[in-house]
Amino acid sequence: MHIYRTHTCGALTAAEVGQTVRLSGWVHRKRDHGGVLFVDLRDHYGLTQIVADVDSPALPILEGLRVESVVTIDGEVKARSAGTVNPNLPTGEIEVYARGATVLSRAEELPLPVAGEQEYPEDVRLRYRFLDLRRETLHANIVKRTQIISATRRRMEAIGFTEYSTPILTASSPEGARDFLVPSRIHAGKFFALPQAPQQYKQLLMVAGFDRYFQIAPCFRDEDPRADRLPGEFYQLDLEMSFVTQEEVWETMEPVMAGIFEDFAEGRKVTPAGEFPRIPYAQAMLDYGTDKPDLRNPLIVRDVTGEFISSGFGLFEKIVGGGGVVRLIPAPNTAGLSRKFFDDMNEWARSEGHAGLGYATRKGGVFGGPIAKNHGEDKMAALWDALGLGPDDGAFFAAGNEAQAAKLAGAARSRVGEQLDLIEQDAFRFCWIIDFPFYEWDDENKKVDFAHNPFSMPQGGLEALESQDPLTIKAYQYDMVCNGYELASGSIRNQHPDLMVKAFELTGLSQADVEERFGGMYRAFQYGAPPHGGMAAGVDRMVMLLCGVQNLREITLFPMNQRAEDLLMGAPSLAEPKQLRELHIRIVEPPKG
Repeated sequence: MHIYRTHTCGALTAAEVGQTVRLSGWVHRKRDHGGVLFVDLRDHYGLTQIVADVDSPALPILEGLRVESVVTIDGEVKARSAGTVNPNLPTGEIEVYARGATVLSRAEELPLPVAGEQEYPEDVRLRYRFLDLRRETLHANIVKRTQIISATRRRMEAIGFTEYSTPILTASSPEGARDFLVPSRIHAGKFFALPQAPQQYKQLLMVAGFDRYFQIAPCFRDEDPRADRLPGEFYQLDLEMSFVTQEEVWETMEPVMAGIFEDFAEGRKVTPAGEFPRIPYAQAMLDYGTDKPDLRNPLIVRDVTGEFISSGFGLFEKIVGGGGVVRLIPAPNTAGLSRKFFDDMNEWARSEGHAGLGYATRKGGVFGGPIAKNHGEDKMAALWDALGLGPDDGAFFAAGNEAQAAKLAGAARSRVGEQLDLIEQDAFRFCWIIDFPFYEWDDENKKVDFAHNPFSMPQGGLEALESQDPLTIKAYQYDMVCNGYELASGSIRNQHPDLMVKAFELTGLSQADVEERFGGMYRAFQYGAPPHGGMAAGVDRMVMLLCGVQNLREITLFPMNQRAEDLLMGAPSLAEPKQLRELHIRIVEPPKG
């Protein structure tokens, strides 16, 4: 017999009744029923109920143990009586009568409970993450994460992609966030950077002729934590293809992404491959107020700027006269709701830093609310008819410059959808956002800058860069969005050295700057670069959606806290003076106060 186990704690069924077995695991729960002790023994694979009565030599041993102690149990498999069968457990038809117990490791008093999964302070959960990971839901999430990554690899390999590993120590790259710098001991005063993404390397692989690359790539960005991105590091499904158009990238990746979600959806609906809507960026910002629309929400934002050019509502008339816009967010079937619903929405908008959220109500065809009072009954009726709104529908109004109005309208659309219970449940709704602007205005530095990936191909090529207003140029750039989250971002790349230089010149960099910062890519493009494109999908966000959690810490093994600290390992930590001397580094303390 094996020294520790003949079976795992999730393996025994009625077929093993009568057998002598050995199990090892953690004491999950104990229940003392007056001379009979029931112990749930847990390992990675499941739970088995152990029974020890007064005739069992294991009873005094098990009675003296705290939960989470590790034991080996020798015993006989017995069938549970009909009334005690647990249909929710694979082992629910049997129990093991303990004839012996060996303590492998005693547990001290726990800093947080494992069984029951009560809410517990995050700092305690992260400091004792090895205990937290024993909890059923988190443990299952981590297992599912690994299964999702394995399924992703299989699907990518099945359509002709090959996984290649790119360097971790590299040069700084303009990906839009701060780099993590790594000092070089050999080259005093110089630094490597951890990759924000393998962008340049995967393009160089296309130039090198590898055609279809993918990687489950670790990426590092020194940015503030968010619920949908962990501080420090994250993983992405990185891929690149040669001799493709953006449509071919979409057609290639829709079956992969839809297939992964279908594999793990557990009955939830998934947008089928080939049916992902393709929404231009400008339309997304108009219709949804965001480039990450949640298509489970049926509400569509409407532009009603023209209605308020000449209006009895002076505030909106002034905003429109100054170049601003007005957006309407429908609130269907709200006639039965009190005014408090509308007032609460207005207060919510103010709490979010906006000036306010105007509204109009309609009950049985009669208008109410401040917007209707000022705009007039006839104009409101004409507006409702033009937009196809019903006699019991209300509406909210977001006004301001275009960016402000879109932001407020998008947030209000989401909140109204939630408050009115309009969000489709148990569904994953995908779309592509396409035709992103190539450049944007950097108001802080008073210059044009790249809106997204600087290595993308501008629509219109070199001619567009030389003849168009930069802020009107679109890029062959696209995002894959699911349920309000950006799951992937990609583009067709610029593979021409002269075009690359011109694109950067419009942001204020010279050819010499380009050669210095991106010398590898610049040289590569002069020796025959194929048309190529690709994307990167956020593995962590995919897993987060499929596990149905709201925070990436619930699907990550050893995450940092909100202050970007690893409480378990005590990182970041101070370096020893000897280490600093070897790296030729002197610490400059930030000014106090």
